[in-house]
Amino acid sequence: MAHDQAALETLLNQLISHWENEVVEFKRGKDGFSSSDLGKYVSALANEANLRRQDRAWLVFGVEDKTRAVVGTTYKETQEHLQADKQQVLNGTESFTFRDIHVLHHKDGRVILFEIPAAPRGMPISWNGHYYGRAGESLAALGQDKLDDIRRQTLGTDWTAQVVEKASITDLDPNALKIARERFIAKHANRITPEEMVNWSDVALLDRAKVTQNGKITRTALLLLGRPESAWYLSPHPAEITWKLEGDERAYEHFGPPFLLASSQVFARIRNIQLRILPRNELLAHEVAKYDQKVVLEALHNCIAHQDYTRAGRIVVIERPDKLVLENQGGFFEGQPEDYVLSERVPHRYRNPFLAQAMTELNMIDHMGYGIQDIYRRQRQRFLPLPDYDLSEPHVVCLTIHGRVVDPAYSRLLMQQTGLPLADVLALDRVQKRLPITEDAASHLRRTHLIEGRKPNYHVSAVVAEATAKKADYIRMRAQDDTFYAKLLTDYLEKFGQANRGDITQLLTTKLSDALDDKQKHQKISNLLTKFRRKGVIVNTGSDAAPCWQLAEKSAAKK
Repeated sequence: MAHDQAALETLLNQLISHWENEVVEFKRGKDGFSSSDLGKYVSALANEANLRRQDRAWLVFGVEDKTRAVVGTTYKETQEHLQADKQQVLNGTESFTFRDIHVLHHKDGRVILFEIPAAPRGMPISWNGHYYGRAGESLAALGQDKLDDIRRQTLGTDWTAQVVEKASITDLDPNALKIARERFIAKHANRITPEEMVNWSDVALLDRAKVTQNGKITRTALLLLGRPESAWYLSPHPAEITWKLEGDERAYEHFGPPFLLASSQVFARIRNIQLRILPRNELLAHEVAKYDQKVVLEALHNCIAHQDYTRAGRIVVIERPDKLVLENQGGFFEGQPEDYVLSERVPHRYRNPFLAQAMTELNMIDHMGYGIQDIYRRQRQRFLPLPDYDLSEPHVVCLTIHGRVVDPAYSRLLMQQTGLPLADVLALDRVQKRLPITEDAASHLRRTHLIEGRKPNYHVSAVVAEATAKKADYIRMRAQDDTFYAKLLTDYLEKFGQANRGDITQLLTTKLSDALDDKQKHQKISNLLTKFRRKGVIVNTGSDAAPCWQLAEKSAAKK
């Protein structure tokens, strides 16, 4: 969350007044403070915040822990170096990092406040494979009782965490087990040697990967690794992904466990041709795949992780000629999709925490909320429309991934201006889809000359239109100056002497902006006639019901 300096100073005073406890730690934060110690404190404070039902914890550099005095810190004095800490912590925890890093320029010295989200319910946070906590004001290993307390938070309510008593490891697919081992080894290679993990039994590996519980098969194990014929253990809750092709050709196929393999099998069914996007002033087209594999798999894995299996529904992937639509049961569980696109929101809760943690261990998802950001980022880098979430149907999340160019102007703009802020790209994406944007967004895009037109008919501005090499399209959308229409009308009346309303409508309609509908064009012509009449350019020599328009000077000359 963003704070101004006054708000940060107030926050610091509040933290100091309560002094150190299990969810606040003060350090002088010397320049040589190690990333290892930083990671240990993140693990400890996140776990303690979870146990104390706090939504965040704080690690503060630049405050003397004994005197409670602000002494300032020289720790990483550039913003880039501080942001690098986020990535280092993410690497060490493998799925978790700071919510934000705030810098306060206090009168007594620089203070850094690391904002650490609480560990999600049921999911303790480790640093390099070890769990940390607090013993009073000291850093310590997280006690087994505390570790169990966190893990028990969701075991009773998490459908995916339940043990299937009659199932055994023979109910798991051998090829899925092989792939799971490879993925776990790749994910943890920086702290456990591959040679060591190769010697682990399947039972030991699955326990370490949080897929099983003390060697017992869970519903998560059957979903991710189960043999297809073992899906009956999950009945009456169907474990199924349906791919459906719609358009001139129709087809469908159902995919069951193991979902670790099924997601790639679903992607293989999708027809993934190459798209050609022609940059401005270039002869060679830029080619991109219609669908990016990482985007589709990230979206599909999110469906698997967040599906409400108790609703007895299936995951559906609908392939249409120009888009993919992915649907999963259960409403968006934590916040709204837009919370994860522009901000660095960290989800506090999961519908299926046991399944989410297992999928994280097998490198299928992250559980920091970065997956949605990555989907949007990759679509932007491929110059295609951004995804759309539809939450209008109760208890269903619907995600659309576009597989074609909607507006060439938008795509070519992204190719030329790769540094546009994501907020601007999101707004321009809505403009190209003829969706409403906020007044603030519209004002900003106008100031930066990215759009023009009147609400709600915004369209690409001249700057962008020229970049698209579609100048003819731009001219059709652009609203001309009223003097342009006056010249057309006066030239017509000069030549033909007079015109009725039908003549004028036929003359001007095709010259008006295509952004206007028929009703708006009719009203625009009426406004132009009124304006020209009041200025003394034309005069109505007929009636209101049957007008006959002439040039004012010609009419006066006749009289």
